[in-house]
Amino acid sequence: MFLQNLRAKVGARLNGDSEAGFTLIELLVVMLILGILAAIALPAFFNQREKAGDAKAKENAHSAQVAMETFATENNGAYTGATVAELKKIEPTIVEATTTGTGESAKTGEGIKVTKATANEYTIQSFSSNGRVFEVINDKGTLTYPCSTVGGGCSTGGWNK
Repeated sequence: MFLQNLRAKVGARLNGDSEAGFTLIELLVVMLILGILAAIALPAFFNQREKAGDAKAKENAHSAQVAMETFATENNGAYTGATVAELKKIEPTIVEATTTGTGESAKTGEGIKVTKATANEYTIQSFSSNGRVFEVINDKGTLTYPCSTVGGGCSTGGWNK
């Protein structure tokens, strides 16, 4: 008799007759685990968006640098007269940065600006979507790559490190 009852209980247990669902504790544990995973994943996702904006700005700066060197090659080695419009003729993917507002409220959108173009020097600024500025400075053949703020895609030695 004992063995029959034991077999019946084991059989019912294996068939799932006595268990109809999850307990409240099991559901709370699963929700806690999902909450922890979401808390870890969301900040990493938002950080990747900033890195993508910085990478796009760096790529724009590099494209403008190559276009600037091409401009100089076509103009007897001088950078004089180089503007974003001239660089766009060489590299159509270049986008000019636009500034909205004035004074302290001025905001520059994504794109590049040529802030200096002399016979043997130039400075190109590239603006990212999150407000960082990446520069390419050619000072008589010496290239430097400073950036506005350390963090994201900018290290203390410049953005090409």
